[in-house]
Amino acid sequence: MSEEKEKIIRLRKELHEHNYKYYVLNSPEISDQDFDFMMKELQALEAKHPEMSDENSPTQRVGSDINNEFTQVQHKYPMLSLANTYNYQEVEDFYSSVKKGLGGEDFEICCEMKYDGLSISLTYVDGKLVRGVTRGDGVNGDDVTLNVKTIKSIPLVLTGGDYPHEFEIRGEVLMPWKVFDHLNEERSLREEPLFANPRNAASGTLKSLKPSLVAQRHLDAYLYSLLGDELPLSGHYENLEKARSWGFKISSGMKKVSTLEEIHDFIEYWDTHRKDLPVATDGIVLKVNSLRQQRHLGYTAKSPRWAIAYKFKAERALTRLNEVTFQVGRTGAITPVANMEPVQLAGTTVKRATLNNEDFIKSLDLHIGDYVYVEKGGEIIPKIVGVKIEERPLLAQEVTFVSHCPECGEKLVRYEGEAAYYCPNDTGCPPQIKGRIEHFISRKAMNIESLGPETVDIFYRNGLVKNISDLYTIDVEQINGDGSRQKSAMKIINGIEGSKKVPFERVVYALGIRFVGETSAKLLARHFRNIDALSNATLEELTEVEGIGEVIAQSVITYFNTPKNKEIVERLRSFGLNMAISKDQATKFSDKLTGKNIVISGVFSFHSRDEYKQIIELNGGKNVGSISGKTSFILGGEMMGPSKKEKATKLGIPIVSEEEFLSMIKD
Repeated sequence: MSEEKEKIIRLRKELHEHNYKYYVLNSPEISDQDFDFMMKELQALEAKHPEMSDENSPTQRVGSDINNEFTQVQHKYPMLSLANTYNYQEVEDFYSSVKKGLGGEDFEICCEMKYDGLSISLTYVDGKLVRGVTRGDGVNGDDVTLNVKTIKSIPLVLTGGDYPHEFEIRGEVLMPWKVFDHLNEERSLREEPLFANPRNAASGTLKSLKPSLVAQRHLDAYLYSLLGDELPLSGHYENLEKARSWGFKISSGMKKVSTLEEIHDFIEYWDTHRKDLPVATDGIVLKVNSLRQQRHLGYTAKSPRWAIAYKFKAERALTRLNEVTFQVGRTGAITPVANMEPVQLAGTTVKRATLNNEDFIKSLDLHIGDYVYVEKGGEIIPKIVGVKIEERPLLAQEVTFVSHCPECGEKLVRYEGEAAYYCPNDTGCPPQIKGRIEHFISRKAMNIESLGPETVDIFYRNGLVKNISDLYTIDVEQINGDGSRQKSAMKIINGIEGSKKVPFERVVYALGIRFVGETSAKLLARHFRNIDALSNATLEELTEVEGIGEVIAQSVITYFNTPKNKEIVERLRSFGLNMAISKDQATKFSDKLTGKNIVISGVFSFHSRDEYKQIIELNGGKNVGSISGKTSFILGGEMMGPSKKEKATKLGIPIVSEEEFLSMIKD
């Protein structure tokens, strides 16, 4: 073997070891820079020697941008859910039930943390990871192997050599609190919906079709169950400790006990100390330790008789309300925010909580200086759930909702049927102006990636932009200033110039017309074909468009009847933005799929899934995400999930092949 090939093998071994020490043991021995240098050296050598390709090389953790529809895999061992309990009495009932089921035989209980993530099953053969599958429905799950390989706490190759030829290990994929908070901060800046909790964020990430995105989100994994025909030891706890020696991340909080008192002590300890953990937990899992006794106790139809989950109550904290401030959103909606004395809650320090609206504040009879109960209860956005009235200060002032915009001073309005108050000064209120610009440049609108909220704020404060059309008047010199930002200035200008190629339907969405989202913007653009027809449409003409109701229609009319908005649209037209459906796009329109609700499933040969979605919309059809009685047909490709096929068969919904579909829409 050549010297370079030997070096590839050595680098892989060393990188696997360093990865384990960093992500599992949390005790790195080399710097990040040295690790990156070794990784780049290995990548270069592998590129030079493609015959040395190995799907479990450390270089495969970065993930690619190839989209892969997940195939469904049947679990060798069904992934059953656990019965839940919420109080000590039910724990005692479980303990007594086990004792009775074992005929009075002595037994031990393994107490573990119940991590709040996405269940995963990992299969290893000869010490190498071969498959990662989600829980799914417990019988079948999604094969997410490529995504799992990006999670650095999951070993691709095991250490030691005393592991079985083949086995399965199960656990939870988690998003650490720090990663979660950072992700939501970024989404907030982009005005994207926040993830409700780390579990949802981890689940959405692991099921992404882009392994590169999964790699960027730094997921973690804790393993808690070893399965196989040739397990090394006879106890659950002992097998997990053995798995720890192979390189798996096993909870350090796991404990083997023999009495009810020890179980109670374990629960009480972690009910407090779980707040110090880097990941979310929602309870304790209790398992009979002996595998022989587990087999003896057996299963009910839904869960094992030898295990139970004790769920923690939603976390609640008591803290002082210092003040209530009022924020103005992009649409002008006023959101009251409680500013409180900092308090620890569900792994994070909480200082602020949403108060929803005026009615919510009145229902709490909220006063400044009140001691309030705050809960997260699985949601990342804390909320005030009650007031400790007996501790209210004597001269506490009642919280009243503002009558005028805190940013521009305009008198607020409350539209019929809505709980929120709005600032109607949409063309002169700074947060609304900046919010509109941020919406305009967002990915699904004009997609000017070189700009961000911070840059928009600087441009606004420096007087470079006062509305969205001003973006197209900025030049390099205005951004470059002292000459130190030439490269970034050129990038911004090129990004703005490139946005002129964005199709008309996205321009309509980018205008930020109230209530007009991405879907309704497409409907309007494709129906009216150009900005003049849309801006002059009557209420009757607008509501004739399928999917456009009176509220959206009236909002469109109001927008185009505002002189400032008319001026902005004309300026955008003069700068060369697409104000009509292109000739090429117009020729593709048909009504052949009008009224059809279509589900796409599988992998395709002629077009990508996104392209098929666009083709369906261009021919009048509607993309839907799940199968129901209203589904017209399924556009089915290769590797379509068996559960979808089964549901389609039960409901009598036809599955149309790729070739049949393309023939269907031909002239």
